[in-house]
Amino acid sequence: MAITHLLYLHGFRSSPLSAKAQFLTQWMSTHRPHISWHCPQLPVSPLEAQNMLQRDIEHWPHHQMVVIGSSLGGYYATWIASHYQCKAVLLNPAIEPARDLKKYIGEHPVWQNPEEKIYFKPQYIDELQNMYVQNQNLPTSIMTVIAKGDEVLDWKEMAGRYPQSHIKLLEQSDHGLTDFEDHWPDILKFLDLA
Repeated sequence: MAITHLLYLHGFRSSPLSAKAQFLTQWMSTHRPHISWHCPQLPVSPLEAQNMLQRDIEHWPHHQMVVIGSSLGGYYATWIASHYQCKAVLLNPAIEPARDLKKYIGEHPVWQNPEEKIYFKPQYIDELQNMYVQNQNLPTSIMTVIAKGDEVLDWKEMAGRYPQSHIKLLEQSDHGLTDFEDHWPDILKFLDLA
């Protein structure tokens, strides 16, 4: 079944202005203009993000859509792929953000625009926990791109969370996957978009 819709979800403190999002926006418009491309600015509240995404993709043909998520976006993408039974590509996905983001409660600048601030509230921890997908419910059609050089997340924990996925384990790279373009051809093959 041909892919008709692609959703990209950025990470914590990131935006559609991230390098990966910008690369994908340009690539999709140039090489796959017939595919509906959606790369929204996600609300800081996980529950608001969840509700917004459900509205955004409500009328998409779920068997013909794919979701790509980076870091916290990978956590959200796991929930979407499980909920809608679609393919997903996870880029250095957050595994336990309800645990890891407790230390980030408070105000933070956005990576791509330090003048812009977000405020991460204590109740967001529970909202994250409520989105957790139990192991037995993990979707089967997942590709994970995991960098051993990730300075934010533990690559062994990422690989251990998705043992049945198609894992592309990078010996180097970093959390933001600054070499993302090098791995895009393999992602395209996995998504049958090559």
